[in-house]
Amino acid sequence: MLRAIEPGPAVVVCSTCRLSADQREDTEGQRGGALLAQAMRSLQQADPALSAVAVQETACLFACHQHCTVHLRASGKIGYVLGRFTPTEEAARAILEYATLHAQSAEGVVPYGQWPEGVKGQFIARTPPEGFVCA
Repeated sequence: MLRAIEPGPAVVVCSTCRLSADQREDTEGQRGGALLAQAMRSLQQADPALSAVAVQETACLFACHQHCTVHLRASGKIGYVLGRFTPTEEAARAILEYATLHAQSAEGVVPYGQWPEGVKGQFIARTPPEGFVCA
């Protein structure tokens, strides 16, 4: 069930996520999560500044009511689950920009004033890293 991947800062995209609250797939049968991951990878190819964070896909993050869900993680840092995205270039850019700031931070905390507009209101949960709890 588990598959080993390279460690390091990552945006883990739920590849099986719905396209929207009302739609499971687009007209070509692609899921929203897969489209969002595709948009992120396309941006990374076009903008190397967004390539410091890996884009990884996983099956179901169990946040099905929050379509297009991602998990931001990095070793020893607070992680975050975000969702309710539309799989667009704008959403992909906001996620990657935030993930880059998250990776550069000491503990995974990015000051609110630095958040890209596209991630505001999209947070679902924060997860403490292994061996820690949030104070």
